[in-house]
Amino acid sequence: MPPRSRPASGYHGVRARPSGRFDAEIRSGDERIRLGTFDTAHEAARAYDAVAWRLGRSRRAMNFHDVWTREQVEQLVPPPVITRKQQRRQRELEQRLLIAERDEALRLEWARQFPGDVAATEAFYT
Repeated sequence: MPPRSRPASGYHGVRARPSGRFDAEIRSGDERIRLGTFDTAHEAARAYDAVAWRLGRSRRAMNFHDVWTREQVEQLVPPPVITRKQQRRQRELEQRLLIAERDEALRLEWARQFPGDVAATEAFYT
């Protein structure tokens, strides 16, 4: 089987966007894993290699052959850029989770203290 050609970006798993930035993604079975958008093709390729390393891919499938350990991979990959909108959304989701956990704890406490109410509610709905 002839070797696969590299895309226009010059790296496996890296695609140029019309905005001038670069998307990185990798396939794992039938699933596509989107790795993010980067300012340079080199950064996107390093991110691809980091995930390929974690997935246990062969070194031939990677873009760079100068990395031998996981620590080296982690140092070469730029940290993800998190926007204020993403931070706000994450805080909102964490607050919702805390509220749901508190509600569940209170429901269980109420059911423990008032088993007759629970039995009456279940009887009503049956």
